[in-house]
Amino acid sequence: MRKKPATVRIARWSATHPWSAIGLWVVFVAACLFLGGAAGTNAISDEESGVRESGRAGKIVHSGDFPEKAEENVLITAENGGKLDPAAGREAAADVVERMKALDEVESVGDPVPSPDGKAVLVPVTMKGDTENADQRVQPLLDVSASVQEDHDGLRVDEVGTGSTAKGLSETLGDDFKKAELISLPLTLLILLVVFGAIIAAGVPVVLALSCVGAAIGLSTVASHVLPETSAVSNVILLMGMAVGVDYSLFYLKREREERRAGKSHVDAIEVAAETSGHTVVVSGTTVIVAMAGLYLANEATFASLATGSIIVVAVAVLASLTVLPALLAKLGRWVDKPRVPFLWRLTMRSGESRVWPALLRPALSKPVITLVVSVGALLLLAVPALDMKLKQPGSDDLSRDIPVVQAMDRLTESFPSKGTVHQVAVRAPADRADEVKSALQGLLERTAEDDLFAHDSTPTIKESADHRVHTVDVGTPYQPKSDEARESLDLLRDWVPQAMADVPDAESAVGGKVAQGVDFTGHLEERMPWVVGFVLLLTFVTMVMIFRSLAVALSAILLNLLSAAASFGVLVAVFQNTWAEGILDFHSSGAVVSWLPLFLFVVLFGLSMDYHVFVVSRIREAALEGVTTKVAVREGITRSAGVVTSAAIVMVGVFAIFGTLSMVEFKQLGVGLAAAILLDAVIIRIYVLPALMTALGKWNWWPGKVSGGTGGPAPVPDQAEPTRHHSEEQPQYARFASPQQQYGQPYQQDGYQEPYQQGGYQQGGHPQQETRPGQHRRDTSRPDYYQP
Repeated sequence: MRKKPATVRIARWSATHPWSAIGLWVVFVAACLFLGGAAGTNAISDEESGVRESGRAGKIVHSGDFPEKAEENVLITAENGGKLDPAAGREAAADVVERMKALDEVESVGDPVPSPDGKAVLVPVTMKGDTENADQRVQPLLDVSASVQEDHDGLRVDEVGTGSTAKGLSETLGDDFKKAELISLPLTLLILLVVFGAIIAAGVPVVLALSCVGAAIGLSTVASHVLPETSAVSNVILLMGMAVGVDYSLFYLKREREERRAGKSHVDAIEVAAETSGHTVVVSGTTVIVAMAGLYLANEATFASLATGSIIVVAVAVLASLTVLPALLAKLGRWVDKPRVPFLWRLTMRSGESRVWPALLRPALSKPVITLVVSVGALLLLAVPALDMKLKQPGSDDLSRDIPVVQAMDRLTESFPSKGTVHQVAVRAPADRADEVKSALQGLLERTAEDDLFAHDSTPTIKESADHRVHTVDVGTPYQPKSDEARESLDLLRDWVPQAMADVPDAESAVGGKVAQGVDFTGHLEERMPWVVGFVLLLTFVTMVMIFRSLAVALSAILLNLLSAAASFGVLVAVFQNTWAEGILDFHSSGAVVSWLPLFLFVVLFGLSMDYHVFVVSRIREAALEGVTTKVAVREGITRSAGVVTSAAIVMVGVFAIFGTLSMVEFKQLGVGLAAAILLDAVIIRIYVLPALMTALGKWNWWPGKVSGGTGGPAPVPDQAEPTRHHSEEQPQYARFASPQQQYGQPYQQDGYQEPYQQGGYQQGGHPQQETRPGQHRRDTSRPDYYQP
């Protein structure tokens, strides 16, 4: 007797020891959260995240070991936005200085500075302590600013700085995610209610996915001490965790439910689900993990952080599906189908062939070439805007102007441009050359003072490290980071700095800052992208060849995924590089796509699309191996797998679309891009392009193998003493590559081949109706779960 697969052994132990399995899972999740909270997050620093010249500038500054202080700016303006009364401004500024000096959180308060246009007065404040937790200590300063405004009618008192800005944005994002949770959870439950028709069955995947997200966030926090973490990781974990966690549970639960209705005991049904759907989850999760690992080839800290977070949450979701999910199903028993929602329950239990999918497939099957040309043409048309894709790092100009702290930032930079877009010049030289470096930097500042591309509202200050080896100076520009003028000022500085340092021996110089980081990051991305894309394409090709033993299937999978990704990128560019959708999605267009997004989307989409593609093509190949024509095989394969694929796709689109409601434009773009890609993949690719392509290719689909004559590739022969029973629609890797007669060398025999559903299984209206074809096993078409709507 052959040894059961690991997925089956684990599932059987969990099903027979449900409380132990559930208890271990609860302990695991709690331990992850505890360890994550105890370890704290190690965020990516400028030194670690920088690339090219801006990266060198960050390293130079870091080597100077400059003390980091949390700086706050109290801005006093007229409430109506007009000219500020000088006397009222001075009085309010003096009040701010007096009250701020009395706070324990304040280290020093600078002299009030009037703006060149006479519309504002600025009071600089330096806080005690480091910058890491300034947002948690800034509230007393904000209270002082608010009280000064109350005591001075006609004036507006804003506070913008390290702590206040972080606090304001964190509160806004926190409200965003609370709103997203309030929308996403009921939406996901509603979708699953339609899929299962029962409340508990719909709730199990959601609860499991949430536990996976919690555990993954804790583990990623611990992992950040090895690979520093970017601020977007927790959001990506939430997005990926809800999507794959619900998806994997959905496949497993549907299969267990079908086996139980076929007459199997709870434990036997769980074993079959583990051997089929459980194995599929492992293959799918592994594929996504390996695809996400391609991001490490980008050789950049942000992508490494996103890859780590995604890999952790997918691995945890796979673990949950194999361990605690069987225990939950065993403990719930038939209660998993309670309470039933009457109309939805009847909908999920209806028998007979769906009329929807054959009607949708009719164009692709009757006129495949025309359908292929039209559908591919439509996708290419959607992809056209992607040719004009512009990339940039997210910055303050991408934030919603409805956020109060962002409005305050705009007022600050309007009156004091040097506080807005800033280039950082960094120089490292021997200590005995310090005077020469300062003299050279002073000459550089004299050149910037004569150029309108740079801000002139204040005189830049040259900072020197304690060891006299490192010097820095911030040079502001009055233009937004996304503007051409800001880029032009950067290029000018990068020409002038080497010229200024030419006469200083052994001097190392670089220009950094937000604009420089965006320019350098985009250039680095363009350089590394072929490596990442090549890795993912190679992985996809090898995986498809291993599963189907067909170069044609592998090549078509790559082409279809590329087509789907290109179309989704086109949608992304059309929406976010233009202004027509600003009112719909509530964002301010920066005229570009966030630079890290396309590569991340590409990797994620290839990992997720592979699962659907393998699932559907496996059903088509199984039907073709039974001796039917390619057209019939395509029709049967897609029709019989459509319900599960559609359900999973709807869940993913729903979860991804929620991120389009957040304030941060990078999350909006991430959500819209993923939702558009999955929708295009599930609708146009699976309903029109794939069936039309496979119908047009006919027998060439399986080249260089053949479906007939046993040349399609051998399938593993089950142990004769214990035939394996499974549904290949939920386990692509078990797709048969030869007919059973060819595989066993004999016709079907009742004692040598067990049908998936025995006579004692679920029946409706008496004996099952059987459909037979010569040389083909019988299929029970009376089962309500046979055809998927």
